[in-house]
Amino acid sequence: MSEVEGTVQGHRDGHGFLLRDDREADVYLSPQEMRAVLHRDRVRVRIIRYDRKGRPEGRVLEILDRRKAPIIGRLLHENGVWVVAPEDKRYGQDILIPKNATAKAQAGQVVAVELTEPPSLYSQPVGRVTEVLGEIDDPGMEIEIAVRKYEVPHQFSPETIAETAKLPDSVRPVDCKHRVDLTDVPLVTIDGEDARDFDDAVYCEPVKVARGKGWRLVVAIADVSHYVKPGEPLDVDAYERATSVYFPRRVIPMLPEKLSNGLCSLNPEEDRLSMVCDMLVNAKGEIHAYQFFPAVIRSHARLTYTEVAAILANTRGPEATRREVLVPHLLNLHEVYRALLRERGERGAVDFETTETQIVCDDNGRIEKIVPRVRTEAHRLIEEAMLAANVCSADFIARANHPALYRVHEGPTPEKRTILQNYLRALGIGMGISDDPKPGEFQAIAAATKERPDSAQIHMMLLRSMQQAIYTPANSGHFGLAYEAYTHFTSPIRRYPDLLVHRVIKALLIGKRYQLIGVAEEEHPKRTGRKPAAVNELAQWEAAGIHCSACERRADEASRDVEAWLKCRFMREHLGEEYSGTISAVTSFGLFVQLDALYVEGLIHITELGGEYYRFDEVRQELRGERTGVRYVVGGRVRVQVSRVDLDGRKIDFRMVRDTADERLVARALRDKGATGKVAELKGVQEADREVKSRTRATARKSPGRTNAKAHPVKAAKSAAKKSRPRRS
Repeated sequence: MSEVEGTVQGHRDGHGFLLRDDREADVYLSPQEMRAVLHRDRVRVRIIRYDRKGRPEGRVLEILDRRKAPIIGRLLHENGVWVVAPEDKRYGQDILIPKNATAKAQAGQVVAVELTEPPSLYSQPVGRVTEVLGEIDDPGMEIEIAVRKYEVPHQFSPETIAETAKLPDSVRPVDCKHRVDLTDVPLVTIDGEDARDFDDAVYCEPVKVARGKGWRLVVAIADVSHYVKPGEPLDVDAYERATSVYFPRRVIPMLPEKLSNGLCSLNPEEDRLSMVCDMLVNAKGEIHAYQFFPAVIRSHARLTYTEVAAILANTRGPEATRREVLVPHLLNLHEVYRALLRERGERGAVDFETTETQIVCDDNGRIEKIVPRVRTEAHRLIEEAMLAANVCSADFIARANHPALYRVHEGPTPEKRTILQNYLRALGIGMGISDDPKPGEFQAIAAATKERPDSAQIHMMLLRSMQQAIYTPANSGHFGLAYEAYTHFTSPIRRYPDLLVHRVIKALLIGKRYQLIGVAEEEHPKRTGRKPAAVNELAQWEAAGIHCSACERRADEASRDVEAWLKCRFMREHLGEEYSGTISAVTSFGLFVQLDALYVEGLIHITELGGEYYRFDEVRQELRGERTGVRYVVGGRVRVQVSRVDLDGRKIDFRMVRDTADERLVARALRDKGATGKVAELKGVQEADREVKSRTRATARKSPGRTNAKAHPVKAAKSAAKKSRPRRS
């Protein structure tokens, strides 16, 4: 059997998997094999067997590298022994803490632990407390846990802090050299009410394009690359983070606040350095021409989505009156947006309507309410403007044949395509996807099924069939947006790939080539003091893409973890309460339900669905009762009771609540379907009993002298019933 290397990924149930370096199928590791390793260790494994489905199982041969990051958990004192139960259940083992290594932490507190002795087949890991975070109920503790649990860098290096302190507080005249002065152009920022950094500003005016109607669309993006130089401490920390991480009430920024909320934020009525994408858009919504250039701008207003939506809906309302000077420019933006939107439809880009939610917290960081985010015309307007700028940046780089990080989103794999085709066929949907599907096919299915009661289920399956978007120098296009080339250019304050795109464009504008300074983590000069080894240029870009994609997933996981913790804490106050909800997912082990009023999701385990055997139909994505024929599908309506909340496991359990109407439906289903097995047998016995008793009473009335049946009517009934029972086959 072959030997492979990779990273261990533990499972809360005790087993684990090896995520192989060659990206082949994961290798299963039994609980016994997991005793000597921990989650995220690097190991070499020998494949020892394959299961019936061809999935490999391995045996650990060698531990190549132990993960050095601290482990976060609760300090417990059990039977005179101190242990830390890891917050991340994928570690699978408690960590023993010597009595003199608790750092004076109290039982129940959240701590960070450094391992002093690794686990083995016959012993638990041993560690020492390096940091006491506080009590589990302290405000913001869920965020402190998450940033350490997912190893999110949350403290800037002393070198970065020192470099930031040397930056000016405002734009200097020397900074404006060789830049186009656009301070007189009425650019505006449009963001959410709670936004603190503004990295894009927009302006639009009508012009003639190719002798026809058109618009000049200007998108100005904060010029972060002017202040963050390659290889400097600011750049090292920004690359390590690769993205800002957003939590309720707190942000872990990619850049220090002096940049993200100050020098690089397009604050109103302040001069700011920017990179501008100046576009000409024709009446069809096609980008006729574009150019990039560095500029100095001055935002003329800080607008919110709500405010702009109100102005577009009523140009004579109070919001429009307050912004009277800007109303014509906003109407121009709305016109070019409508043209771009039409072109999007003709292009066949996928556009599913989904409901996003926003968590509103109180002063103590606890959930006050969860509300849906309403996407207005203002949201879509900015989205289309940013898409246009991103497409132009990708085209500019591709034409120059210069390596960069593209935002790539590929279509479904052959396996996912087959699953989707079978699913659509099972639902009787006449439309399908071809062997080489195009985005327009997905959008056509979404549009055709929009009014169906199971539309949410269908749209979810369409989304799940697509692959995850990544950053890579290999341009494969963006399937969902139906673009042949696409990059991220519009958010360099919070995304490192955008900063790299800015640097590439700047280099191309002056006829140079940007040399990426990107090295593997273990060779980082910040950590080793050594200069990075020379590597192939394309390999460097590939490494940067892998790193940025991984950091993006890390940020998403940390954000979801915090939201799940807050929702569990919130739902502990609603134990026993009943709510209506919608089935959001169906699995072999139960139903996930999202509550209507609270926008919280929980699980109804299959054992809570009643005394019935349910089969999971993977093709139809449904649970169907064998006796009753009752079906549970995505989009179905149910009423549930909050039965259990597991804060450590981030799980909420529901119990199905049935009313009398539900019971009548089940009874009718049983009657219509016809009972089988034991139900049929019982029904036969009951009918035989009634028949025998009836005959006995009739015989007794006619023949009073015959007393055997009259004297023992029950025995007679049982005897007759026994004879009438159907035999088991």
